[in-house]
Amino acid sequence: MKKLITLAMVLAAQPALAASTNPLSSEFWTLHNTNLIVIVAFLLFLAILVYYKVPALVGGLLDKRADGIRAELAEARALHDEAKTLLASYERKQKDVKEQAERIVANAKDEAAAAAVQAKADIARSVDRRMATAVEQLASAQADAIRAVKDQAVTVAVAAARDIIAEQMTAANAGKLIDDAIADVNAKLH
Repeated sequence: MKKLITLAMVLAAQPALAASTNPLSSEFWTLHNTNLIVIVAFLLFLAILVYYKVPALVGGLLDKRADGIRAELAEARALHDEAKTLLASYERKQKDVKEQAERIVANAKDEAAAAAVQAKADIARSVDRRMATAVEQLASAQADAIRAVKDQAVTVAVAAARDIIAEQMTAANAGKLIDDAIADVNAKLH
């Protein structure tokens, strides 16, 4: 308030073009002196401000604004701390997830290697089984071929023997062979 009054005095002390700036002169106290009008208006303005307690209101508003700023700063600090905590939590989770992913990849590699070894063993067993089956089929085919050749040889031999016997057989020889066969069967049955 003292500063305002001092300012008013300084303004009043400045020279005016139309009137005297000397407060002791009669020209200073006339209504034609703009310096006097400005000083009076300014003092009235200050008096109105003081009467309506504007400085207290402005001070109260400034205090209220300062309290609001303090509250916002406190909230910002709390949010900052919460954000730090949340960031640390996410970093821990990210680290855990990364470690888990590395373990999963390592396990998958181990399982893939084991599966490859198992697949190789299964293929080797399958090849061995198929080879054994092929060998058995080959042996069976060979036995069938040998049997077929023997059967054919027996058939040819029987046919040749029949032809030879038919050429050499006489009625007397046939009767004798029949009698010998009946006697042979009789001896074996009794």
